[in-house]
Amino acid sequence: MLHIILYAIVPILVVMAAGYISGKKGVFSAKDGKAFNKVVLDFALPAALFVSIVDADRKMLVSDLKLSIISLVVIMFVFMLVYWIYKYCFRKDGVTQADAAVMALINGSPTIGFLGFAVLEPIFGTNAYVALVVAIVGIVVNAVGIPVGLSLMNAGNDAELAKKGGTKPNPWKPVLHALAQPVAWAPILAVVWVIIGIPWPAWASPSFDLIKGANASMAVFAAGITLSSVKVTVNWQAILGVILKLIVMPAMLLIVGLIFKMSPDNLAMLVVAGALPPAFSGIIIADQNDTYVATGTSSLAISVVLFMAFCPLWIWITKLCVGNIPGVAI
Repeated sequence: MLHIILYAIVPILVVMAAGYISGKKGVFSAKDGKAFNKVVLDFALPAALFVSIVDADRKMLVSDLKLSIISLVVIMFVFMLVYWIYKYCFRKDGVTQADAAVMALINGSPTIGFLGFAVLEPIFGTNAYVALVVAIVGIVVNAVGIPVGLSLMNAGNDAELAKKGGTKPNPWKPVLHALAQPVAWAPILAVVWVIIGIPWPAWASPSFDLIKGANASMAVFAAGITLSSVKVTVNWQAILGVILKLIVMPAMLLIVGLIFKMSPDNLAMLVVAGALPPAFSGIIIADQNDTYVATGTSSLAISVVLFMAFCPLWIWITKLCVGNIPGVAI
């Protein structure tokens, strides 16, 4: 566990702190943070998502249909649960549909792209099953969750404009607008590529490496800048987001996995993947659209710190439920 903290969590805290301090000292402004986020959202993140998904193959997706179906159903259920809770329970507090969609993109999605391998490999070892879980959860989060979240956010923004005297929103416009963004169509294109079965040439991946390498570091640094430019909001909305992400999602994955008798090692990996901190892509989208930035960023920062305790806790709980987990190094 110490290895995970030192090699996966501490670097995030250090880079985020560097962004926060640079923002507070005026080295970078909130406007600069938006520029960094635009590079990530339109270039680095789509490149990283495309290459990570297209490196999979069709056999990998169908080799464990139980894992694929449970990942899709449970993660998207929690995603929509976050959306519904914030849309209807905090309406009187001024939370809009777009705010609820942003919170779903943050706390309804694990940051599998940034931390998947960094957390799972030290625990479960470097093997094909770790790659399988990371690939499947990554496809669910990025090829399904992001387009759905963007569509809901755009629909909410259009509805707000209509209330102020604008034209009645076209129900298809938010969907088309979402799909036009690289962060949405890149992972979908990669999934289609994999399903069709076109081999991805090994020589093509290095062409994406330079830009995708800026994905995690720039996103975390920009999150620190964003955090420095907003008032940290530790309220029930932020805390509830932490609870939904670190407790509800892994708990539901564990319960459903036990019901459908997943193998102990796959179940443990899926539970830890579900307990990962919120997706940084949600913060990037929030900042780019000036939507629910303070609460979303605060919730993410709290979750990153608390993950150091919840990760071993969920492994322990899973062991209690399934017994010994082969190959677990913790």
